[in-house]
Amino acid sequence: MKGVEALAAAISAGTDRQYTVPGFPVTELGASTKAEMVVNEKTALEYALGDSLSGRRAAVIIKNVGVNACVDPLVQATVQGLRGGVLLVVGDDPGAKGSQTAQDSRYYGELAEIPVIEPDETTCFTGVEAALAASETFSRVAMLRLTPQLLDAEVTGSPVSRSVGSGRLAEPGWTMYGRVTAATEVYRSMSAWSDGSPLNRWQSGTLGAGPAPGDSRLVTVHPVPARAAPFPEVKEYGRPFVRDHRALLPPGPQGQPESRKDRGFSRTFCTACPYHPLLHLLKERGMHVICDAGCSVFGLNPPYELGVASYGMGASIAVAARSTRVALIGDYALLHSGINALIDVYEKNLPLLCIVMRNHCAAMTGGQPACDPVPYIAWADPVVCRAEDECRLREVIHDPDAPQTVVVEAECPKGAYHEIVEY
Repeated sequence: MKGVEALAAAISAGTDRQYTVPGFPVTELGASTKAEMVVNEKTALEYALGDSLSGRRAAVIIKNVGVNACVDPLVQATVQGLRGGVLLVVGDDPGAKGSQTAQDSRYYGELAEIPVIEPDETTCFTGVEAALAASETFSRVAMLRLTPQLLDAEVTGSPVSRSVGSGRLAEPGWTMYGRVTAATEVYRSMSAWSDGSPLNRWQSGTLGAGPAPGDSRLVTVHPVPARAAPFPEVKEYGRPFVRDHRALLPPGPQGQPESRKDRGFSRTFCTACPYHPLLHLLKERGMHVICDAGCSVFGLNPPYELGVASYGMGASIAVAARSTRVALIGDYALLHSGINALIDVYEKNLPLLCIVMRNHCAAMTGGQPACDPVPYIAWADPVVCRAEDECRLREVIHDPDAPQTVVVEAECPKGAYHEIVEY
């Protein structure tokens, strides 16, 4: 069978949902898996992260330059963690036959500190399952790098059973720096995983990465195994990623992740924040939310602890649409990079309550003016109410059975600062 057929079968069997943005060389692969088309790659990855929070495995099938559009949630997921495996299937185009660039996606594996698997003709089925298992083992997205050389090749192999595993979210009590420390410590263990992977085959002579010719075979192309260092010659499709990364060492020991208790304090909303009634209402009703960047991220912290996760700017909408169904986002973040997801959610009529805190400023970064989002989302027929109108809030804040946007308007108190709560 052709590589594209084997990979489609492996991805369909190994994941519960598939998303795609078509593009050479993976258009056929996306169609073969009957993947759901999404408005852009960032939204697709955010949907997949929402599935992951709900315990489902998901695949996102995009071309190389599409990775550029989803870097923010990709990197954020490494630090924040996940549950069900998330597979980022990337079609690279080393010959620029159907692209404006020959971008090599393996470098994003290094940037995001994620496992990258590049199957050869014998590891299409085992490679897909190994990538999903690695995603759950290391609690981060895993990348499957594909090139036309494999997609068009005759391959061998047969379906494999799913492994049983689950990732984990970062500990709620860790500081953001503590989450980074913990994620980096996990990254250290990925080197041993890559070095010992049965997908790789070691002999003397030339080392071939992925489907490139060679006497030995390297499939776990990031982190590059230490066993690849002695090879005098490396064959690979694309840039010399493996060749240049063979001598790199993993990070050193990171120590104990910092907790808010260790640090001695946590941060939360300003004492006079006008959104306290909204937050109290969400907590009273036991509504779990996906937080965004900006002040809404404080929903993760005491005293409210409403947030399940946060995957970066504008990510809450699509993540929530596949998980908690409640997104908490600021006006700036909505227009910055959340509006595309809102469009996709409304087009697909997904149940979602999108709560927009309209305070007319980027409060987290110093109060710079923010554009009014209401004219930009008039098509969504948003409900607009004042933050102090608790009766109206009780009417419009409820579990959704269709997409609904509620814009809660208030003004940040001048001269206020985020409250510091000591332990």
